[in-house]
Amino acid sequence: MGIVVQKYGGSSVADAASVKRVAQRIVATKKAGHDVVVVVSAMGDTTDELIDLANEVSPLPPARELDMLLTAGERISMAVLAMAIGNLGQEARSFTGSQAGVITDADHGRAKIIDVTPGRIEQAIAEGAIAIVAGFQGVSQTTKDITTLGRGGSDTTAVALAAALHADVCEIYSDVDGVFTADPRIVPTARRIPQISYEDCLEMAANGAKILHLRCVEYARRTNLPIHVRSSFSQKEGTWVVPAESVEKDAAMEAAIITGIAHDRSEAKITVVGVADKVGYAASVFSTLAEASINIDMIVQNISAAATGLTDISFTLPRSDGAKAMEALTRAKDAVGFERLQYDDSVGKVSVIGAGMRNAPGISATFFTALADAGVNIEMISTSEIRISVITAESQVDEAVRAAHAAFGLGSGEVEAVVYGGTGR
Repeated sequence: MGIVVQKYGGSSVADAASVKRVAQRIVATKKAGHDVVVVVSAMGDTTDELIDLANEVSPLPPARELDMLLTAGERISMAVLAMAIGNLGQEARSFTGSQAGVITDADHGRAKIIDVTPGRIEQAIAEGAIAIVAGFQGVSQTTKDITTLGRGGSDTTAVALAAALHADVCEIYSDVDGVFTADPRIVPTARRIPQISYEDCLEMAANGAKILHLRCVEYARRTNLPIHVRSSFSQKEGTWVVPAESVEKDAAMEAAIITGIAHDRSEAKITVVGVADKVGYAASVFSTLAEASINIDMIVQNISAAATGLTDISFTLPRSDGAKAMEALTRAKDAVGFERLQYDDSVGKVSVIGAGMRNAPGISATFFTALADAGVNIEMISTSEIRISVITAESQVDEAVRAAHAAFGLGSGEVEAVVYGGTGR
């Protein structure tokens, strides 16, 4: 048997009883003949509690020290899980991200993995031990400081390790039984997707579906590594994330035209009012935002008013970057040349996703009609070959998700999804 990498999220190791249950699953995999490497997140809400502690001590914690603090959560998880496995008669060795050979850049709080050199992990496997690795963390190649990969980074740690170890599969365990056609907390009859392509999964992740981290799916696609998303609270088959050509088409699901509905409540909208509709002015707006390291999602520019020659540019961005973006644009007001800024952090994004839509007419009409019938007002629209996204009021997101899900016939007719831990990660 080959190597299996398993990742367990915070809800899966939330307390001592959960840790013992996870340990039993890991030992069962080992006894089935596999070499096992495990990546763990911090227990329960530990990371949030550590962030709160840092903010109580300092209004602006230094990024280096905050990373050092936050990595403690995963180190606790890896140690207690190794102890639990030891009690079941199997040897387990715990490793921090740096000990496991996870090499990153020096961008604290959102470091990117540059390389993985898992020599100590390979040695542990060769000696018959189960390797337990702290997720979400690594070590900078240049500064040698401890770094963190950002929220959800344990998913990326697991996939990167699996690729470096040439594992057969990377199993991502959370508190739901796979990837569903919509968030089961909003649509109880959402259907589990047995198989999903990397491309569809990337769009789902990028547009708010929180079951897998975006960078984790990107890494898996680059290395052609299969991911099995499943629950640590049940033995059910989950969702396989695989190349598009490996996905078996399901005629019952709109001939596989639409994969699912994703939503995102973490965005804000900024409107730059009164920009000259001339060459270079829009570039000035977005160059200012780029210099502030702010990622932009959707962009809409209105037709300029004939009398003034001015236009408005609206765009969405992560809500956490809203204040920084407003500050950067305000400083550049004279250089860019605009009248005023408008900021709205009460918006949400709803997206219809499916690789089949590129050759299927009528998808936009079905989506927009469903939203109109539900009384949902559309503020912005963005499309790609396999996605249609709209911005609406945050208060209307749930209704928009339910309306779109029903319009495309994605429901199972019964409740398939069980949210075991309450967080989805």
